[in-house]
Amino acid sequence: MNALKQYIDLFTQHSDLVDGNSAHTLNALRRDALESLKSMSLPAPGSENYETTDLNAMLAPDYGINIARVNIDANPGAAFHCGVPNISTSLFFNVNDIFAETEKSHDGLPEGIYVGSLRRFSIDHPEISKKYYGCCADLKNPIVALDTLFAQDGIVVWVKEGVKVEKPIQIVNILQNGMPLMAVRRLLVIVEDNAEVTLLSCDHTQNPDVDFLALQTIEIIAGANSRIDYYDLEESSEKTSRLSALYLKQREGSNVLIDGMTLYNGNTRNEFHCEFEGENAFLKLLGMGIEDKDRHLDNYTRVEHLRKGCHTDELFKYVLDDEATGAFTGLIHVVKGADKTEAYQSNRNIVGSDKARMFSKPQLEIYDDDVKCSHGTAIGQLDEMQVFYMRTRGIPEATAKLLLKQAFMADVIDGIRMKGLKERLQLLVERRFAGYTLNCSSCHSACAQEEGE
Repeated sequence: MNALKQYIDLFTQHSDLVDGNSAHTLNALRRDALESLKSMSLPAPGSENYETTDLNAMLAPDYGINIARVNIDANPGAAFHCGVPNISTSLFFNVNDIFAETEKSHDGLPEGIYVGSLRRFSIDHPEISKKYYGCCADLKNPIVALDTLFAQDGIVVWVKEGVKVEKPIQIVNILQNGMPLMAVRRLLVIVEDNAEVTLLSCDHTQNPDVDFLALQTIEIIAGANSRIDYYDLEESSEKTSRLSALYLKQREGSNVLIDGMTLYNGNTRNEFHCEFEGENAFLKLLGMGIEDKDRHLDNYTRVEHLRKGCHTDELFKYVLDDEATGAFTGLIHVVKGADKTEAYQSNRNIVGSDKARMFSKPQLEIYDDDVKCSHGTAIGQLDEMQVFYMRTRGIPEATAKLLLKQAFMADVIDGIRMKGLKERLQLLVERRFAGYTLNCSSCHSACAQEEGE
């Protein structure tokens, strides 16, 4: 049975309620999304680009969807403490899929930046929202189509031309409910010409015994000569599934860094669809996954080089243990006429047990001769000679393996351009490999205790 039918039926029966709790810009695309869902079949595991992910199984459970927009009785600002050191962020929240902020969320932000509710933005700035909402995301993608069908709100970050936002924007996505729930999230990032912004998005589950599905679509528009850093950190739970589709359009001279980091999760599929619309743009696309038990992580990337002189640096790394499964599928596509393209893609992995599995498929599709491109993959185990050497120096075997795993992830961490986050991630990765179950939302108190000692 196609798992999409339950969602199609739900919307058909309650479309007035869905529309009535949203705004015109979001409502305008729902019928197109509905028709797309009606005509599609979900890809089966093992099919092209879905070697390890079963979308039908992920969407089959009877999750609740908060289409009535019932507010959760929670104070996220009081409940969540970020322990990122040496850095101050402007903090905003999604409690499941309801936007929230604190009295201090906008402190330190300059004129010329809007951070707020997508629904409210659609009412206050209808022309801008109509121009950009849905301009990148493809309704032929089942993740996008389902998200568009039910998204009633979201978060907008709009940076006007020439504005440089020095203080990072942090969006904390909190999953919190007593019953199984699908959170339908949307993020729209509009950065106009010559503007700059850094964003950090963190996923946390506060009810680890409840089944959740985080369904999200992210659209990022990078204007000419703009600079964007987008960091996505997932620290959820074993009973949390996530389907995320990110779409990026870059104009001439733009410089974008995207880094997807999965430290704790259950079953995750992340998609990165990136497109160069202007010449001489730069993209750094990074990702890491630390998987154990029976966790699953699938990253899919597609980078379209459509203009001259653009540069892509892509690196994804996984460490898998126990019965975990990892997958990486990446495609760099260079069209004819995209001269002077430079594109490099690499996927490297450590598999630490006989039952862990890694699937890797890096790809280049090139239709122009004047390019520099490469791709590669490596799947292996820790170097036993290095472990032996460290043991001869008095380092216990467990510690030696921990240090080697940390060193393996170093170049992904070093690619971070946000100093405070780099330091925090080094600690989180160390704790993760050491077997600690602390997540970012609780590390504030833990770090305070350590500093007191």
